[in-house]
Amino acid sequence: MTQPSGPLQQRLFPLEPQYHERVWGGQRLRAATPPVGEAWVAGEGSRVTAGPHAGASVGELSTQDPQALLGEAARLGGRFPLLIKLLDCADWLSVQVHPNDEQARRMVGPGEFGKTEAWHFLEVEPGAAILAGVKEGTTPEELRRAILAGEVMEVSQRREPREGETLFIPAGTLHALGPGLLLYEVQQTSDTTYRVYDWDRPASAGRQLHLQESAEVTDAHAQAQLTPPPAPGESEFRAVTCPLFALDVLTLEAGAAGHGDPAGQSPHLLTVTEGEIRVTCGDETLTLGQYDTVLVGAAAGAYELRANGAARVLRASVPAAE
Repeated sequence: MTQPSGPLQQRLFPLEPQYHERVWGGQRLRAATPPVGEAWVAGEGSRVTAGPHAGASVGELSTQDPQALLGEAARLGGRFPLLIKLLDCADWLSVQVHPNDEQARRMVGPGEFGKTEAWHFLEVEPGAAILAGVKEGTTPEELRRAILAGEVMEVSQRREPREGETLFIPAGTLHALGPGLLLYEVQQTSDTTYRVYDWDRPASAGRQLHLQESAEVTDAHAQAQLTPPPAPGESEFRAVTCPLFALDVLTLEAGAAGHGDPAGQSPHLLTVTEGEIRVTCGDETLTLGQYDTVLVGAAAGAYELRANGAARVLRASVPAAE
């Protein structure tokens, strides 16, 4: 299909999820064998499912009309700046670390982003755990030695998350997700992952360890930052804010309305985690069910969310430059 050129002709862009099989995946996002571990629900590779730009990728539209889609967020390298995932963890993910922007450009290539991310926990089974950061008092020399010797578990910091919590994970933070978790992840547009330890799984293609790279980029002082769940009755709650992204939790009672306005600053990415909502922007209206995602262009103007029943929505965006 030939896409229209020039200015974008819609405000709301419903996105098709991309499902990825993972050895550690479960059955909650999609029943499949091999199991699906990740649904990439928004990113530069996502395809629009309806409207004049149906079939186009978010990356293509970002290039076609960056002012309308990205707004001021185009300052972050000109690419679509965010990647949103849902993760279903039935086993431990590898213990891993991600570079920052400078390290990514130097170690991966020009124009590459680092990977700072945040996790919002949707479902947490009893006893589920994660690794985030290293034990207090671990020196950079001790951390490097543990990584290169394959003994990183001896210095890893274990945590037990709760549903509704959000954990901010700066680039350079050692981390891993454990079984029994369903979560939403917002991150920079990057797929650069350095594996430190993979639970003695075979080092098959695509799952090699990266000990030298991990030793270079892991920061012994990097700490994950926890935000507790919203208080009962709080309809709009800022769970994370950093120069790269912000994450809001919107809780809507049946029939209640929420509002937003990108104001030319950044696209808004709306993902429904509970219930069903209608999104209206100008003369466009979309209905979204659980795990559906819509991109609201930076120049779209004010929009309204209305819940068909009790609903919860996560909204990711790029905050204004300081």
